[in-house]
Amino acid sequence: MAGPEIHDESAAGAGSAGSGGPAALPAGVTGELAALAERSAEEGPWASGGMALLAREGMLGRFVPADCGGSAADEPTLIATLEAIATACLTTALAVSQWAAAVRIIATADDPVRKSLLPALARGETFTTVGISQLTTSRQHLGRPVLVAEQSPEGWRLDGLCPWVTGADACDTIVTGAATSDGGQLFFVVPTAAAGIEIDSPLEMLALTGSRTAVVRFKAVAAAHVIEPPERNAARTGGLSTSALALGTARAAVGIVSGEAARREGLQPIAAGLERELAGLEARLQQAARHGIAAADRDTLRGDANDLVLRAAQAALTASKGAGFVKGHPTERLVRESLFFLVWSCPQSVTTARLCELAGVS
Repeated sequence: MAGPEIHDESAAGAGSAGSGGPAALPAGVTGELAALAERSAEEGPWASGGMALLAREGMLGRFVPADCGGSAADEPTLIATLEAIATACLTTALAVSQWAAAVRIIATADDPVRKSLLPALARGETFTTVGISQLTTSRQHLGRPVLVAEQSPEGWRLDGLCPWVTGADACDTIVTGAATSDGGQLFFVVPTAAAGIEIDSPLEMLALTGSRTAVVRFKAVAAAHVIEPPERNAARTGGLSTSALALGTARAAVGIVSGEAARREGLQPIAAGLERELAGLEARLQQAARHGIAAADRDTLRGDANDLVLRAAQAALTASKGAGFVKGHPTERLVRESLFFLVWSCPQSVTTARLCELAGVS
Protein backbone atom coordinates (compact mmCIF):
# COMPACT_ATOMS: atom_id res chain seq x y z
CA MET A 1 0.00 0.00 0.00
CA ALA A 2 0.90 3.66 -0.24
CA GLY A 3 3.80 2.75 -2.46
CA PRO A 4 4.58 3.28 -6.12
CA GLU A 5 2.79 1.55 -8.92
CA ILE A 6 4.16 0.05 -12.09
CA HIS A 7 2.05 1.33 -14.95
CA ASP A 8 2.58 1.16 -18.71
CA GLU A 9 1.64 4.49 -20.21
CA SER A 10 1.99 3.33 -23.81
CA ALA A 11 -1.09 3.32 -26.01
CA ALA A 12 -3.49 0.54 -25.14
CA GLY A 13 -4.90 -1.89 -27.65
CA ALA A 14 -8.11 -1.57 -29.59
CA GLY A 15 -11.50 -2.75 -28.39
CA SER A 16 -11.42 -1.00 -25.04
CA ALA A 17 -14.30 -0.76 -22.64
CA GLY A 18 -14.62 2.99 -22.26
CA SER A 19 -17.65 5.13 -21.48
CA GLY A 20 -20.69 3.46 -22.95
CA GLY A 21 -18.79 0.19 -23.41
CA PRO A 22 -19.53 -3.19 -21.81
CA ALA A 23 -19.97 -3.30 -18.04
CA ALA A 24 -16.65 -3.51 -16.22
CA LEU A 25 -18.11 -6.06 -13.78
CA PRO A 26 -21.16 -8.31 -14.11
CA ALA A 27 -24.00 -6.96 -11.97
CA GLY A 28 -24.00 -10.08 -9.82
CA VAL A 29 -20.32 -9.69 -9.00
CA THR A 30 -20.79 -6.03 -8.09
CA GLY A 31 -23.66 -6.94 -5.78
CA GLU A 32 -21.70 -9.72 -4.08
CA LEU A 33 -18.68 -7.48 -3.53
CA ALA A 34 -20.90 -4.77 -2.04
CA ALA A 35 -22.55 -7.34 0.24
CA LEU A 36 -19.11 -8.40 1.46
CA ALA A 37 -17.83 -4.82 1.84
CA GLU A 38 -18.35 -4.45 5.58
CA ARG A 39 -16.64 -7.75 6.31
CA SER A 40 -13.84 -6.96 3.83
CA ALA A 41 -13.31 -3.58 5.50
CA GLU A 42 -12.76 -5.36 8.84
CA GLU A 43 -11.17 -8.71 7.98
CA GLY A 44 -9.82 -8.16 4.48
CA PRO A 45 -11.06 -9.39 1.09
CA TRP A 46 -8.97 -12.57 1.36
CA ALA A 47 -10.86 -13.70 4.46
CA SER A 48 -14.24 -12.36 3.31
CA GLY A 49 -14.07 -14.16 -0.02
CA GLY A 50 -13.94 -11.02 -2.15
CA MET A 51 -10.66 -11.93 -3.85
CA ALA A 52 -11.80 -15.53 -4.40
CA LEU A 53 -15.02 -14.23 -5.97
CA LEU A 54 -13.09 -12.07 -8.44
CA ALA A 55 -10.82 -14.98 -9.34
CA ARG A 56 -13.75 -17.35 -9.82
CA GLU A 57 -15.53 -14.90 -12.12
CA GLY A 58 -12.40 -14.32 -14.24
CA MET A 59 -11.88 -10.74 -13.10
CA LEU A 60 -8.32 -11.36 -11.83
CA GLY A 61 -7.54 -13.19 -15.05
CA ARG A 62 -8.09 -9.96 -16.95
CA PHE A 63 -4.75 -8.72 -15.59
CA VAL A 64 -2.81 -11.86 -16.60
CA PRO A 65 -1.31 -12.51 -20.08
CA ALA A 66 -3.18 -15.00 -22.24
CA ASP A 67 -0.19 -17.36 -22.49
CA CYS A 68 -0.18 -17.64 -18.69
CA GLY A 69 -3.80 -18.53 -18.11
CA GLY A 70 -5.36 -15.07 -18.19
CA SER A 71 -7.59 -13.19 -20.61
CA ALA A 72 -5.22 -10.24 -21.11
CA ALA A 73 -7.79 -7.43 -21.10
CA ASP A 74 -6.69 -4.12 -22.54
CA GLU A 75 -5.75 -1.16 -20.36
CA PRO A 76 -9.09 0.69 -20.55
CA THR A 77 -10.91 -2.46 -19.42
CA LEU A 78 -8.49 -2.96 -16.54
CA ILE A 79 -8.91 0.63 -15.40
CA ALA A 80 -12.70 0.34 -15.65
CA THR A 81 -12.55 -2.93 -13.68
CA LEU A 82 -10.60 -1.30 -10.85
CA GLU A 83 -13.03 1.63 -10.76
CA ALA A 84 -16.03 -0.70 -10.60
CA ILE A 85 -14.51 -2.75 -7.79
CA ALA A 86 -13.78 0.45 -5.85
CA THR A 87 -17.40 1.54 -6.22
CA ALA A 88 -18.49 -1.71 -4.56
CA CYS A 89 -15.66 -1.99 -2.01
CA LEU A 90 -12.56 0.18 -1.79
CA THR A 91 -10.74 -2.28 0.49
CA THR A 92 -11.05 -4.99 -2.16
CA ALA A 93 -10.04 -2.57 -4.90
CA LEU A 94 -6.88 -1.61 -3.01
CA ALA A 95 -5.98 -5.29 -2.61
CA VAL A 96 -6.58 -5.92 -6.31
CA SER A 97 -4.50 -2.88 -7.31
CA GLN A 98 -1.53 -4.17 -5.32
CA TRP A 99 -2.06 -7.71 -6.65
CA ALA A 100 -2.19 -6.29 -10.18
CA ALA A 101 1.00 -4.26 -9.66
CA ALA A 102 2.78 -7.45 -8.58
CA VAL A 103 1.38 -9.31 -11.60
CA ARG A 104 2.61 -6.57 -13.95
CA ILE A 105 6.13 -7.02 -12.63
CA ILE A 106 6.01 -10.82 -12.79
CA ALA A 107 4.74 -10.58 -16.38
CA THR A 108 8.04 -8.92 -17.37
CA ALA A 109 10.08 -11.89 -16.11
CA ASP A 110 11.52 -14.72 -18.16
CA ASP A 111 9.06 -17.35 -19.37
CA PRO A 112 9.88 -19.99 -16.73
CA VAL A 113 9.11 -17.51 -13.94
CA ARG A 114 5.98 -16.14 -15.61
CA LYS A 115 4.54 -19.57 -16.30
CA SER A 116 5.37 -20.95 -12.88
CA LEU A 117 3.57 -18.12 -11.04
CA LEU A 118 0.92 -16.42 -13.14
CA PRO A 119 -1.55 -19.26 -13.92
CA ALA A 120 -2.16 -20.01 -10.23
CA LEU A 121 -2.55 -16.28 -9.54
CA ALA A 122 -5.13 -15.93 -12.31
CA ARG A 123 -7.15 -18.81 -10.86
CA GLY A 124 -6.96 -17.48 -7.30
CA GLU A 125 -5.12 -20.56 -6.08
CA THR A 126 -2.38 -18.31 -4.73
CA PHE A 127 -2.28 -14.60 -3.91
CA THR A 128 0.49 -12.07 -4.22
CA THR A 129 1.07 -8.44 -3.32
CA VAL A 130 3.64 -5.74 -3.94
CA GLY A 131 6.03 -3.95 -1.59
CA ILE A 132 8.13 -1.40 -3.47
CA SER A 133 7.48 1.94 -1.75
CA GLN A 134 11.01 1.79 -0.35
CA LEU A 135 12.39 2.30 -3.88
CA THR A 136 11.16 5.87 -3.99
CA THR A 137 11.38 6.87 -0.34
CA SER A 138 14.24 8.97 0.97
CA ARG A 139 14.16 7.04 4.23
CA GLN A 140 17.41 5.21 5.00
CA HIS A 141 18.67 3.07 7.83
CA LEU A 142 22.24 3.70 9.07
CA GLY A 143 23.09 5.38 5.77
CA ARG A 144 21.86 2.46 3.67
CA PRO A 145 18.71 2.03 1.58
CA VAL A 146 15.75 0.62 3.48
CA LEU A 147 15.93 -2.73 1.64
CA VAL A 148 19.17 -3.99 0.11
CA ALA A 149 19.97 -7.02 -2.02
CA GLU A 150 23.33 -8.74 -1.91
CA GLN A 151 24.44 -11.54 -4.17
CA SER A 152 26.14 -14.57 -2.69
CA PRO A 153 27.21 -17.92 -4.17
CA GLU A 154 23.82 -19.27 -3.04
CA GLY A 155 21.86 -16.46 -4.76
CA TRP A 156 20.35 -13.12 -3.82
CA ARG A 157 19.55 -12.31 -0.20
CA LEU A 158 17.49 -9.41 1.10
CA ASP A 159 18.01 -7.37 4.27
CA GLY A 160 15.91 -4.48 5.53
CA LEU A 161 12.21 -3.79 5.38
CA CYS A 162 9.23 -2.91 3.23
CA PRO A 163 7.33 -0.18 5.09
CA TRP A 164 3.92 -0.60 3.42
CA VAL A 165 2.70 -4.00 2.20
CA THR A 166 -0.99 -4.64 1.65
CA GLY A 167 -2.19 -8.08 2.68
CA ALA A 168 1.25 -9.44 3.50
CA ASP A 169 -0.13 -11.90 6.05
CA ALA A 170 -2.83 -13.03 3.59
CA CYS A 171 -0.65 -13.59 0.53
CA ASP A 172 1.66 -16.39 -0.55
CA THR A 173 4.32 -14.16 -2.14
CA ILE A 174 5.54 -10.58 -2.05
CA VAL A 175 6.99 -8.88 -5.12
CA THR A 176 9.46 -6.38 -3.75
CA GLY A 177 12.32 -4.21 -4.93
CA ALA A 178 15.72 -3.63 -3.41
CA ALA A 179 18.81 -1.55 -4.01
CA THR A 180 21.93 -3.34 -5.23
CA SER A 181 25.56 -2.54 -4.50
CA ASP A 182 26.06 -0.96 -7.95
CA GLY A 183 23.35 1.61 -7.27
CA GLY A 184 20.70 -0.15 -9.31
CA GLN A 185 17.44 -1.80 -8.39
CA LEU A 186 16.06 -5.29 -8.89
CA PHE A 187 12.68 -6.87 -8.28
CA PHE A 188 12.35 -10.09 -6.30
CA VAL A 189 9.56 -12.60 -5.71
CA VAL A 190 9.73 -13.87 -2.14
CA PRO A 191 7.44 -16.41 -0.45
CA THR A 192 5.92 -14.93 2.68
CA ALA A 193 6.77 -18.18 4.48
CA ALA A 194 10.49 -17.83 3.66
CA ALA A 195 12.98 -18.10 6.49
CA GLY A 196 13.99 -14.67 7.80
CA ILE A 197 10.73 -12.87 6.97
CA GLU A 198 8.86 -11.19 9.81
CA ILE A 199 5.45 -9.62 9.14
CA ASP A 200 4.35 -7.05 11.70
CA SER A 201 0.76 -6.90 12.91
CA PRO A 202 -1.45 -5.02 10.43
CA LEU A 203 -1.68 -1.29 11.05
CA GLU A 204 -4.81 0.13 12.65
CA MET A 205 -5.66 2.97 10.30
CA LEU A 206 -8.28 5.69 9.92
CA ALA A 207 -9.81 3.56 7.16
CA LEU A 208 -8.99 0.44 5.14
CA THR A 209 -7.63 -1.46 8.11
CA GLY A 210 -9.03 -4.52 6.33
CA SER A 211 -6.28 -4.08 3.72
CA ARG A 212 -4.03 -5.65 6.37
CA THR A 213 -1.22 -3.25 5.53
CA ALA A 214 1.92 -4.03 7.50
CA VAL A 215 5.66 -3.58 7.71
CA VAL A 216 7.57 -6.60 6.41
CA ARG A 217 11.11 -7.18 7.70
CA PHE A 218 13.80 -9.18 5.91
CA LYS A 219 16.84 -10.79 7.52
CA ALA A 220 19.04 -12.61 5.01
CA VAL A 221 15.96 -13.75 3.10
CA ALA A 222 16.59 -15.83 0.00
CA ALA A 223 14.68 -14.58 -3.06
CA ALA A 224 12.82 -17.23 -5.04
CA HIS A 225 12.97 -15.29 -8.32
CA VAL A 226 14.87 -12.24 -9.57
CA ILE A 227 13.33 -9.91 -12.17
CA GLU A 228 15.13 -7.14 -14.02
CA PRO A 229 13.11 -3.90 -14.04
CA PRO A 230 11.66 -2.98 -17.46
CA GLU A 231 13.87 0.10 -17.24
CA ARG A 232 16.51 1.15 -14.76
CA ASN A 233 15.03 2.47 -11.50
CA ALA A 234 11.55 1.88 -12.91
CA ALA A 235 9.51 2.36 -9.74
CA ARG A 236 7.47 5.56 -9.60
CA THR A 237 4.25 6.94 -8.16
CA GLY A 238 0.98 8.15 -9.60
CA GLY A 239 -0.22 5.57 -12.13
CA LEU A 240 -3.75 5.60 -13.49
CA SER A 241 -5.06 2.99 -11.06
CA THR A 242 -4.91 5.47 -8.18
CA SER A 243 -7.25 7.77 -10.10
CA ALA A 244 -9.48 4.81 -10.99
CA LEU A 245 -9.93 3.92 -7.32
CA ALA A 246 -10.59 7.56 -6.42
CA LEU A 247 -13.29 7.84 -9.08
CA GLY A 248 -14.81 4.52 -8.07
CA THR A 249 -15.10 5.75 -4.49
CA ALA A 250 -16.49 9.05 -5.76
CA ARG A 251 -19.14 7.13 -7.74
CA ALA A 252 -20.24 5.36 -4.56
CA ALA A 253 -20.55 8.72 -2.78
CA VAL A 254 -22.39 10.35 -5.69
CA GLY A 255 -24.75 7.37 -5.66
CA ILE A 256 -25.72 8.20 -2.08
CA VAL A 257 -26.39 11.83 -3.02
CA SER A 258 -28.47 10.73 -6.01
CA GLY A 259 -30.43 8.36 -3.79
CA GLU A 260 -31.24 11.20 -1.41
CA ALA A 261 -32.11 13.45 -4.39
CA ALA A 262 -34.74 10.95 -5.51
CA ARG A 263 -36.61 11.73 -2.29
CA ARG A 264 -35.70 15.43 -1.96
CA GLU A 265 -36.16 17.60 -5.01
CA GLY A 266 -33.78 20.30 -3.79
CA LEU A 267 -30.84 17.92 -4.05
CA GLN A 268 -31.45 17.04 -7.69
CA PRO A 269 -29.31 19.85 -9.21
CA ILE A 270 -26.49 18.96 -6.81
CA ALA A 271 -26.61 15.29 -7.71
CA ALA A 272 -26.74 16.14 -11.42
CA GLY A 273 -23.72 18.41 -11.12
CA LEU A 274 -21.66 15.76 -9.35
CA GLU A 275 -22.70 13.16 -11.94
CA ARG A 276 -21.58 15.45 -14.79
CA GLU A 277 -18.23 16.11 -13.17
CA LEU A 278 -17.69 12.42 -12.49
CA ALA A 279 -18.58 11.47 -16.06
CA GLY A 280 -16.10 14.02 -17.39
CA LEU A 281 -13.28 12.67 -15.24
CA GLU A 282 -14.13 9.09 -16.19
CA ALA A 283 -13.90 10.07 -19.86
CA ARG A 284 -10.49 11.66 -19.29
CA LEU A 285 -9.30 8.55 -17.45
CA GLN A 286 -10.44 6.26 -20.25
CA GLN A 287 -8.80 8.51 -22.83
CA ALA A 288 -5.54 8.25 -20.91
CA ALA A 289 -5.87 4.48 -20.68
CA ARG A 290 -6.43 4.22 -24.43
CA HIS A 291 -3.79 6.59 -25.69
CA GLY A 292 -1.35 7.26 -22.86
CA ILE A 293 -0.89 10.48 -20.94
CA ALA A 294 1.94 12.89 -20.18
CA ALA A 295 3.19 12.91 -16.60
CA ALA A 296 1.96 16.45 -15.90
CA ASP A 297 -1.50 15.68 -17.28
CA ARG A 298 -1.60 12.42 -15.31
CA ASP A 299 -0.89 14.34 -12.12
CA THR A 300 -3.60 16.89 -12.97
CA LEU A 301 -6.08 14.07 -13.48
CA ARG A 302 -5.09 12.55 -10.14
CA GLY A 303 -5.53 15.90 -8.40
CA ASP A 304 -8.96 16.40 -9.96
CA ALA A 305 -10.02 12.86 -8.99
CA ASN A 306 -8.82 13.45 -5.42
CA ASP A 307 -10.72 16.71 -5.25
CA LEU A 308 -13.94 15.11 -6.45
CA VAL A 309 -13.83 12.11 -4.14
CA LEU A 310 -13.32 14.36 -1.11
CA ARG A 311 -16.15 16.72 -2.09
CA ALA A 312 -18.51 13.91 -3.10
CA ALA A 313 -17.99 12.10 0.20
CA GLN A 314 -18.73 15.27 2.16
CA ALA A 315 -21.77 15.95 -0.02
CA ALA A 316 -23.00 12.43 0.75
CA LEU A 317 -22.53 13.05 4.47
CA THR A 318 -24.37 16.38 4.30
CA ALA A 319 -27.20 14.86 2.29
CA SER A 320 -27.45 11.87 4.66
CA LYS A 321 -27.74 14.22 7.67
CA GLY A 322 -27.22 12.73 11.11
CA ALA A 323 -27.72 9.15 9.97
CA GLY A 324 -24.56 9.32 7.88
CA PHE A 325 -22.53 10.38 10.90
CA VAL A 326 -23.28 7.16 12.77
CA LYS A 327 -20.61 4.47 12.70
CA GLY A 328 -21.59 1.65 10.40
CA HIS A 329 -23.51 3.82 7.95
CA PRO A 330 -22.10 3.52 4.40
CA THR A 331 -21.55 7.28 4.25
CA GLU A 332 -19.50 7.30 7.45
CA ARG A 333 -17.13 4.70 5.97
CA LEU A 334 -16.93 6.52 2.63
CA VAL A 335 -15.94 9.79 4.30
CA ARG A 336 -13.07 8.09 6.11
CA GLU A 337 -12.02 6.17 3.00
CA SER A 338 -12.00 9.32 0.88
CA LEU A 339 -9.16 10.70 3.03
CA PHE A 340 -6.99 7.78 1.94
CA PHE A 341 -6.42 9.47 -1.41
CA LEU A 342 -4.58 12.34 0.27
CA VAL A 343 -1.78 9.98 1.30
CA TRP A 344 -1.77 7.01 -1.10
CA SER A 345 0.92 7.01 -3.78
CA CYS A 346 0.44 10.72 -4.34
CA PRO A 347 2.91 12.56 -6.62
CA GLN A 348 4.56 15.52 -4.92
CA SER A 349 2.94 18.00 -7.31
CA VAL A 350 -0.51 16.75 -6.30
CA THR A 351 0.34 16.85 -2.60
CA THR A 352 1.74 20.37 -2.86
CA ALA A 353 -1.26 21.65 -4.78
CA ARG A 354 -3.62 20.22 -2.19
CA LEU A 355 -1.68 21.73 0.72
CA CYS A 356 -1.71 25.13 -0.99
CA GLU A 357 -5.45 24.87 -1.47
CA LEU A 358 -6.01 23.92 2.16
CA ALA A 359 -3.80 26.79 3.31
CA GLY A 360 -5.39 29.30 0.93
CA VAL A 361 -2.06 29.86 -0.80
CA SER A 362 -2.22 30.56 -4.52
